[in-house]
Amino acid sequence: MVSVIDGRKTTDEDLTGAVTGRKAGIVHLTHNDLDAAGADAIHRMKYGTITTIFSSVGRYSAIFALIAALPGKGDVLSISDLGYQSGIEETVKAAAENGWRIEWRDHHRWTDAEADGVRPHCALLHIDTSVCATAIAARDLMPGDAKAVKVARLVCDYDLWKKEDPQADVLGQVTQRRQHLTYVRNLLAQGKVTDRRVEGIYAEIRAGMDADIGASIRQAKIYGKKYRIAFAPLHGYPSETAHAIRDAMKTDIEVIVSGNGRFSIRSVPPVSHLIARHYGGGGHPNAAGGTFSFSLIDRFLFWLLKRNRHFNDLAGIAETI
Repeated sequence: MVSVIDGRKTTDEDLTGAVTGRKAGIVHLTHNDLDAAGADAIHRMKYGTITTIFSSVGRYSAIFALIAALPGKGDVLSISDLGYQSGIEETVKAAAENGWRIEWRDHHRWTDAEADGVRPHCALLHIDTSVCATAIAARDLMPGDAKAVKVARLVCDYDLWKKEDPQADVLGQVTQRRQHLTYVRNLLAQGKVTDRRVEGIYAEIRAGMDADIGASIRQAKIYGKKYRIAFAPLHGYPSETAHAIRDAMKTDIEVIVSGNGRFSIRSVPPVSHLIARHYGGGGHPNAAGGTFSFSLIDRFLFWLLKRNRHFNDLAGIAETI
């Protein structure tokens, strides 16, 4: 089963080789988290051996363009858990003209205009923001299948931040270490949600998680009037850090910031995606991500004081929503 996890050491030749060397009539381009693993597991329940490319949000449009330029020969290019990006209509059109049959399943928010620009070139465009991408794939590809329903329920619990199934957190954490992504995918494709290896990896992760989250809580800064907004440096585990900050500091919105300016935002009110759009990002109403344009001074102030000018800007945007 061919799987490529795009990363620093992945070349265009690796990706091209995976696509041109496909043995089955389907290529699956997806994100690189638990929802992507779940969606790919559903695809493999349906089709068996396929070629999968796991990609970051930032890289997927370039990878899509690379695939679109290769002969499709009537095969399916299935895209899941990846949302609209500006100008993607031209890539979809090029892929369709080059012989790809495009099926796109996503749970991020699209405008009507965005969907209308892509739909004419797709055999299927299925957008449903109420569930995770795994659930969309399960409904389309494996309707009524007990294993698929089980996997979709668990993945949606983690991806939609429901926090109802503890096992969902386990797999969510394990798949954040990308080297375990395909192992978890293979487990889910069998309808299983854990085994000794997964539990062992999680125990190792958990040992360092509490210290990282504790450091973020101690360094958190509170902003805002309409909403109580916490900004905290990321030491690891953005979703879990945000959840812990909310419990400890009674916040409405949590912004977990990396040293390079990338941030994850979680919120009680359904505004995360609206705020993230101001920073070149997007996502869901209660969980999204974007990037602050850090200058050298911004980086220094964030390193030294755990704050900078962008925090006031974001708090101001939140006040207007």
